[in-house]
Amino acid sequence: MANSSKPKVAVWKFASCDGCQLSLLDCEDELLAITQEIKIANFPEASRAVIKGPYDLSLVEGSITTPHDMTRIQEIRRLSKVLITIGACATSGGIQALRNFKDINEFISIVYASPEFISTLDKSTPISTHVKVDFELRGCPINKMQLVEVISAFLSNRKPNTPEHSTCVECKRKGTVCVMVGKGTMCLGPVTHAGCDALCPTYNRGCYGCFGPKENPNTDSLAKWLISNGKTSDEMVRAFRSFNAGSDAFCKESQVNEEKD
Repeated sequence: MANSSKPKVAVWKFASCDGCQLSLLDCEDELLAITQEIKIANFPEASRAVIKGPYDLSLVEGSITTPHDMTRIQEIRRLSKVLITIGACATSGGIQALRNFKDINEFISIVYASPEFISTLDKSTPISTHVKVDFELRGCPINKMQLVEVISAFLSNRKPNTPEHSTCVECKRKGTVCVMVGKGTMCLGPVTHAGCDALCPTYNRGCYGCFGPKENPNTDSLAKWLISNGKTSDEMVRAFRSFNAGSDAFCKESQVNEEKD
């Protein structure tokens, strides 16, 4: 394929820790193969070189937290044929969405010596709140092989082959004993999107919900079961308010349990 005909791919960062971008760099051999088929037009973690748009594919990491972010994502969307969000921040607002449940002005006055210089929004929101998103890849951080699959699917003009089932299915496939039923451990596996290969349950820890809510998660049933087995409403609030606190399903369940306290 001639260099001029290669699709132009750009990687963008908003409010985030850069972990999902690093997942792309961590692909190593796979990344080398991918770069034979694409032209990296913008990727601050890998190079200072920038090629002007428009772009065939934009990968966006991070949530929208400032007025400047809102303007910038609109421009990126205008320049991108396909826009894919990667990671919990971009798909649900990230850990910074914890601000959504409190008064942001109170935080600013405590943290910053000169609050008047801070320009921020009262909520941290996913990219899809502001522009059309063509595909969401979840995780905190994302699964690097899923990212390779998504990019490969784009190059092949097909739908990405990523799982839609829960983390529990991954546990069953690995033969991992259920930590929730077997040990009474707090676990969000039944309502969490698969993608991590059930990493935490494999090491006898409950799922923390890093990959966000699965399709049609029954969070109400899970919370009631956990409470009936000794957990508290306060523990439910803290469990659902973590990496994907801003996702609709986890947000609503945390609020329901907060009202019970």
